[in-house]
Amino acid sequence: MQGFWHRALRHKSFVAGGVLTALLAAMALLSLVWTPYPVAEIDIPGKLQPPSAAHWLGTDSLGRDIASQLLVGAQNSIVVGVIAVGIGMGFGVLLGCIASARRGWVEELIMRGSDFAFAFPALLLAIMLTAIYGPGLVMSIVAIGIFNIPVFARITRGSANAVWAREFVLAARTAGKGPVRITLDHVLPNIASVLIVQATISFATAILAEAALSYLGLGTQPPQPSWGRMLNEAQTLMFQAPLLAVYPGVAIVLSVLGLNLLGDGLRDLMDPKLARKR
Repeated sequence: MQGFWHRALRHKSFVAGGVLTALLAAMALLSLVWTPYPVAEIDIPGKLQPPSAAHWLGTDSLGRDIASQLLVGAQNSIVVGVIAVGIGMGFGVLLGCIASARRGWVEELIMRGSDFAFAFPALLLAIMLTAIYGPGLVMSIVAIGIFNIPVFARITRGSANAVWAREFVLAARTAGKGPVRITLDHVLPNIASVLIVQATISFATAILAEAALSYLGLGTQPPQPSWGRMLNEAQTLMFQAPLLAVYPGVAIVLSVLGLNLLGDGLRDLMDPKLARKR
């Protein structure tokens, strides 16, 4: 572990991604206990104020404090990312392991089901769900989570198949271990690094998807702040107050960039071949 951190601190992508991801987490944690102003407080006389000592990033068209909305918006991004990736990872890894362990028609059925699921991207699935149940944060999480299931299923199956072909798995089968015990004792520990990297990248994708859904009015609903909806509200004021679009846009870009850099760094550090080169 000490060697891992020694290499990690020398890896530029990992360090940069870790700093940006830590900043996102810090914003969300800070908003749980403090924001400059109540996030839903409307002050019409004070609308569209420029950055000042009173309002660090200014106010929007309803007089709400932009800094407070950005802080609370980080909460939504993390909640969506954690739950959606958890759904995708939980079901996807299970299906991928079953496909790899059973093979034959079971593997074919699961993989063809994954291919079918890819025909319904998160945005389209969210539109279908909101048409039935109405828009909201929960529907966004469900849609993004379902979209992640085939992603993890395919990655798990491909990585697990490589492990099942290894000599130590053959020895375990010869010793009388069943598929479940081999999966738990040998397969999952050997593909854990791949799953961790994919979870990091899927987290970034989930944040981007939530912002897109909220921008379209299908995600987080008022008065709960969302970076995507802040972009939507700012588009009619681009010439009057362009900074209203800059702040949430930068927050989304830095969050997604940070998680992608972190994922790339983890991939390099956890891959034995790449690790030996460093």
